[in-house]
Amino acid sequence: MEISATQVKELRGRTGAGLMACKSALQEAKGNLDKAITILRTSGLAAAAKKSGRVAAEGAVGSYIHAGGRIGVMVEVNCETDFVAKNEDFQAMVRDIAMHVAASNPRFVRREDVSKEEVEKERSIYREQALASGKPEKILDKIVSGKLDSFFRENCLLEQQFVKNPDHTIQEVVHEAIVKLGENMSVRRFVRFGLGEGLERRQDDFATEVSAQAGT
Repeated sequence: MEISATQVKELRGRTGAGLMACKSALQEAKGNLDKAITILRTSGLAAAAKKSGRVAAEGAVGSYIHAGGRIGVMVEVNCETDFVAKNEDFQAMVRDIAMHVAASNPRFVRREDVSKEEVEKERSIYREQALASGKPEKILDKIVSGKLDSFFRENCLLEQQFVKNPDHTIQEVVHEAIVKLGENMSVRRFVRFGLGEGLERRQDDFATEVSAQAGT
């Protein structure tokens, strides 16, 4: 079917993908914008996977200080070249990730960073909870596996929903930047400082406040 320049422009504005990629996705989706976005995201994940083995030793350290100096974050995101490290889109992504860490307070970068001891501890707790609730033995493993996945999504940065766009995880945000800028990228580490750390705080209220600021 015929795809208009207006459709391509709108899709490109929403995804950041190239003109030809947008046109091809729209043709495949028969002009349906939402389907075209899904197609681009799927192909983008595949393209990002192909680049994942390439060395990413350049990059940038970004920071975010919450209003009033109550929360401070530093995050290191790596890429392949100094050229991309200085790119405005890359720099913006690093700042956004730092802001997300301030709002969502992850404990780990990825699930592989969680110690075996902690995973087994969580697994044991979930199993005992399931048994105590009367769940049949034959479905315990499935229940425990599901709860572990939820634990990883809540505590691992790359699996968390991006505060500025909950339809995307942080991993998907990075993957989209890989596709757009053509280099492998990875979040290496982060550190988060909270004023009065250890004192009772209302983290949910803070996350809501940061998210609201991000949308302004």
